[in-house]
Amino acid sequence: MSQSSFVEKLKKNGYKVTKQRKDIYEFLVSHPEEHMSAEEILTNIEKDDSYLGLATIYRTLQLFLDMGIAIKHDFDDGKSRYELLLENDNSHNHHHLICQSCGKIIEVASDLMEDLEKEIENNYNFKIKNHTVKIYGICEECKNK
Repeated sequence: MSQSSFVEKLKKNGYKVTKQRKDIYEFLVSHPEEHMSAEEILTNIEKDDSYLGLATIYRTLQLFLDMGIAIKHDFDDGKSRYELLLENDNSHNHHHLICQSCGKIIEVASDLMEDLEKEIENNYNFKIKNHTVKIYGICEECKNK
């Protein structure tokens, strides 16, 4: 979603377009492969002359969740991590590989559960809306150390 689409979506939903919201959105857009906590966003975001505090980041992330443009992940490390949804990425979450050594999170783009979902829906007359798959192990870099 472009920044202009983002701005229009804010306006359409009755929200003000603030510099802080645009800055956080642009930061997340520029880091699409990363799953950062609010604290990590605060640490990494470039600050200019406007003040951006942790409470503002949390409120903005909650707004993004409410608007359906972001998702929150729990990778069992005590932190909520956030990721923007791509324009065509609202049907299913992708899967994640989580390194138990360094904490690296690797996205698996393909939907590995498609056949299983079809079988469950057919056998149990159950409509699956979404799923989460987290696979824990050791990444290539840590394995080769």
